[in-house]
Amino acid sequence: MFGSGSAAMKSASYVIVTPVRDEEKHIEGTIRSVARQGVLPAEWVIVDDGSRDQTYEIIERYSRQYSWIHPVRRSDRGYRKPGGGVIEAFYDGYSRLKTKGWDFIVKLDGDLIFEKHYFEDCFGEFVKNPKLGIGGGTIYSNIDGKYEMERNSSFHVRGATKIYHRDCWGDIGELIRAPGWDTLDEIKANMLGWETRSFPDIPLYQERVTGGADGQWRNFVKNGLANYISGYHPLFMLVKCLKRIFRKPRIVGATALMYGYIGGYINKAKQVDDKNLVKYIRQQQINRLLLRHSLWKY
Repeated sequence: MFGSGSAAMKSASYVIVTPVRDEEKHIEGTIRSVARQGVLPAEWVIVDDGSRDQTYEIIERYSRQYSWIHPVRRSDRGYRKPGGGVIEAFYDGYSRLKTKGWDFIVKLDGDLIFEKHYFEDCFGEFVKNPKLGIGGGTIYSNIDGKYEMERNSSFHVRGATKIYHRDCWGDIGELIRAPGWDTLDEIKANMLGWETRSFPDIPLYQERVTGGADGQWRNFVKNGLANYISGYHPLFMLVKCLKRIFRKPRIVGATALMYGYIGGYINKAKQVDDKNLVKYIRQQQINRLLLRHSLWKY
């Protein structure tokens, strides 16, 4: 493992895996952001998950310019597969990595732009806190031409920009291939004694609102289903939906969240197969409802 201090940040070895689908409008911005980093990745596998536009051609062109970019092309399954599809594509890329001695692995989306010291600054947070297992910058989404910060629970790191410490990655095991993967990994990390958090002073800029590719209603339904799959306590979910009414889109967001959650029960969706993890999740949520110390706080 790398040492401590600024020299360690510059010597940290990291690899990136980026699943993308139909990102011809944004992927160049992400590639340029990575290419200008003060600390370059040892390897970056970009997986085109069946794009129907020029995404793969753009990736391939840049791979001729940067030897550490490796494009992978998957066949088109014919539809978007929220949650599970991105992790299937991620693991396809992960299996192609040739670098073995990395300190961090990054799951990065293909519609983000960030400053040239982004990764160096992020690694600095890991140096300062040896218990930090998963981290990442804070995302600002482009809403009507203005970048607005996305609100999340303090322990949550957006799935678009996950940085995993090597030891934590080994401890949490394989990510689930379903909606909810990007919360379950963090909760399990915390259960195992790691800490997880976004870095408020390290921004990334996303060219569309989270879930924009799926549409607002479908994205909230997907999130509700993810909460069911993750084993969320029904009472906590009810309070979450009620609180959602006070944030735009008010009725649509709250209704779609509950619709997705209840739909998991009705359709008997497969929940995470880890009783200890579900017990830990529900206890943390009950703690939050009782105003005790909990992961769920802002």
